[in-house]
Amino acid sequence: MPRLHGLASALALLLATGPASAADTSSDAPAAAATPDLASIRAQIKVEDYKAAIAALQPLADQGSKDPDVYNLLGFSLRKSGDRKTAQTFYEKALAIDPNHKGALEYQGELFIENGDLPKAQQNLAALVKLCPQGCEEREDLEKALAQAAKSK
Repeated sequence: MPRLHGLASALALLLATGPASAADTSSDAPAAAATPDLASIRAQIKVEDYKAAIAALQPLADQGSKDPDVYNLLGFSLRKSGDRKTAQTFYEKALAIDPNHKGALEYQGELFIENGDLPKAQQNLAALVKLCPQGCEEREDLEKALAQAAKSK
């Protein structure tokens, strides 16, 4: 009988620790909810369905998302749709949340190039050089865009 008592105590201990683990995972849920799943929106952008991407991103921005990717992708979609002025405000929001957001620095730099403001694009490139001393896709893309703009002059 003492052996059963020991098993019962062990089982009680296991059951007692089970809900604690569950509580730990549920505490992660709000953090996960704060970061929206943007995969379907990225897929829309990839096929250049900017209107659908804007429609999906705008409510997230209106709700005050703290995810810089929401604002960066919204800025990108707006820029590609021809609304450069509004795109700039969303790039600024993304960079206000994360001043080192490589995507926002690249896309804002491309917007500066489209607007003929090469010095500001160079500033964004300088920031990317610091963030990616060994190179990264965002840095390389902005370097190419600046080189192309220089050839066009």
